[in-house]
Amino acid sequence: MVERAVVPAGARVRLAIKVALPTGVHTQSDKPRDPSVIPTALTIQAPAGVTVDEIVFPPATETKVAGFDQPLDVFEQRFAIGAQVALAPGLPAGDLVVPALLRYQACDANLCYSPVNAKLEWTLHVMPAASAASGERDAVFASIPFGTGTKPEAGGAGQSGGAGRPGGAGEAGRSAATKQLDNFTVLGTTGGYRNTGDFLTFIHNAESGVKERGLFEGRGPLAILLIVLIGGLALNLTPCVLPMIPINLAIIGAGAQASSRSRGFLLGSAYGGAMALVYGVLGLIVILTTGTFGTINSSPWFNLGIAILFVVLGLAMFDVLLIDFSKYSAGIGASSSRGSFGLAFTMGAVAALLAGACVAPVVIQVVLFSSNLYATGTKIALALPFFLGVGMAIPWPIAGAGLAALPKPGMWMVRVKQAFGVFILATAAYYGYEAYSIFANRWVDPKAVASSVEEQLKAGWHSSLADGLAAAEREQKPVMIDMWATWCKNCLTMDKTTLASDDVRKALAGYVKIKYQAEDPDEQPAKAIMQRFDAVGLPAYVILRPKSLATSNQQRF
Repeated sequence: MVERAVVPAGARVRLAIKVALPTGVHTQSDKPRDPSVIPTALTIQAPAGVTVDEIVFPPATETKVAGFDQPLDVFEQRFAIGAQVALAPGLPAGDLVVPALLRYQACDANLCYSPVNAKLEWTLHVMPAASAASGERDAVFASIPFGTGTKPEAGGAGQSGGAGRPGGAGEAGRSAATKQLDNFTVLGTTGGYRNTGDFLTFIHNAESGVKERGLFEGRGPLAILLIVLIGGLALNLTPCVLPMIPINLAIIGAGAQASSRSRGFLLGSAYGGAMALVYGVLGLIVILTTGTFGTINSSPWFNLGIAILFVVLGLAMFDVLLIDFSKYSAGIGASSSRGSFGLAFTMGAVAALLAGACVAPVVIQVVLFSSNLYATGTKIALALPFFLGVGMAIPWPIAGAGLAALPKPGMWMVRVKQAFGVFILATAAYYGYEAYSIFANRWVDPKAVASSVEEQLKAGWHSSLADGLAAAEREQKPVMIDMWATWCKNCLTMDKTTLASDDVRKALAGYVKIKYQAEDPDEQPAKAIMQRFDAVGLPAYVILRPKSLATSNQQRF
C-alpha cells in the first residue's frame, strides 16, 4: 500500500505491507529473542533517486513454542510493516516501481515451515516537484508508529532484520565461492538420510571413481522405453478406450468406411500420431518447466495432492466414482467431412486429452516419474511420455487399414481396469507416505539443528563455502560439503548418528569439511549451488577434489 497514490518529486512517501496469518500461525519478529530462529526481514531494492529513510515493524508478541526454554518474540494474526522513502527532487514524472523482498518463516506451536522470500512492489505516480500529493489515505498508516523505525545500514539496500547465520556469506564471498568451484572436480553426490554403511560406501565410491548408478543408468534404457511402449499399448484394452476405437474410426472415415486400405492406414496413422504427439509435447513441457523437480517433489503438499488425486482415480477404476470424458470425443467432428487427415489428426489429439480415468493416472505417473528421472540427469526421460503415446497409437493405423480384428469388449476389460486400479492405489499410498515423511522431517526444533551445526563448527568444520574451498586448495585436500537447513530434521539426525560415527569420522579425517546452509533452496545463492551439484533436497552431500591435486601423490585417490 502507498499512503498517497500521487506524490511530487522531492517528497517523502510512506509505504506499508498488510500481513494476515491463519489462526495459530506466527512469524518470528524482526529482532528475535533467540538467535537460532529466522527473523522477518524486509529488503527494499530502492531504484535510482529513491532513498530508504526507515523501516518500521510492529511490536512483537511473546508466545511459547515447543522446544524453546523461553518465550519467543513473534508476529501474529494481522499486522502491518511500514517504510518511508525519500524521492529525489529531479525524479521525472511518471510511474515509479519500488520493488522489495519480504523474508519470513511461518510456524505454529510445534512446527516451522520452509522459509519464504515473497517478492512485492509498490507503484508510485510521480508528479513534478511543485505538485501537491493526492489520493485517499488508508487507516492502516495511522497504526504504524513512523519515526520509531530503523534506518537501513549503508549499502544494505533497505535490509532490516536478518540475524547472522552459520554459512551466510556476503555477495563477494558467494562470488568467490562460485569461481572457486571451477577449480574442483565433483567425485560424488548423495542426499537424504544415509546410515553409516551406506555413507561409507558413498565415500569409498567417490574416492575410487565409482559412479553410483541411477535407477536406469546402465540398466538398459531401451528396455525401459519398451516397457513404457507396452504400457501405452495396454491402455487401449481399457473400457475407456477400446469401445471408442470403432466409433472414432467411423468418424474419421477409416476402418470399414475407408475407400482403400492404404488411405485407412494413413488416416489411422494421423489419428494415432496425434495421440503420441500430444502426450509427448505435454510431457516435454512439464518435464522441462520443472527442471528442478526435486524441489517441487520435496513439497509435502504436492505429494499429498498427488496422493488424493490418485485415490480418486483409483476408485474410478473400481467404478466407485465415475470419471470418463471419452464419450465426448464421439460428438466432436460428427458433422465434419469424413476422410479428412485434418479431422483424423484433430480427433486423435482430442482423444488423447479425453481418454478418461483409465489413462489419466498412468499418464500422470509417467510424467511425474520422467520429471524426477530427468532431474537426476537421465536425458532419456524426455522420451518416456512420447513412447507412452506411441504405444497407444500402435493399433490405430492397423485398425484403420482394416487389417486386424479388434478384441470384443467383455468382462476381461473390467479386470484389466481393476488391475490398473490396484497399481494406482498403490501409487497413491506411496505419495501419501512421502507426504507424511516430509511433514515428519520438518517437525524439528530449529534451535536443535543450529546447535548441532555449531558443535560441528567447533570440531573443525567450515561455515563458509569460500573459506573451506580456499583451505582445500591451499592444503591440497579433498572436500566434503554438507548442505543443511534449520527446518531439516534429517540434517539433525545425520549429525547425531551417521556423521558422529567413529568410522565416518575416520573416513573423513583427511577432508576439508564444510557446512553450507541452504536455508532457502529456491532462492539464490543456495539454488545455484544445489543445481550445480544436482541436489534435489536436504540434506545433500558432495565430495570434491581440487583439480590441482596430483592423483599419484594421494593414497586415497
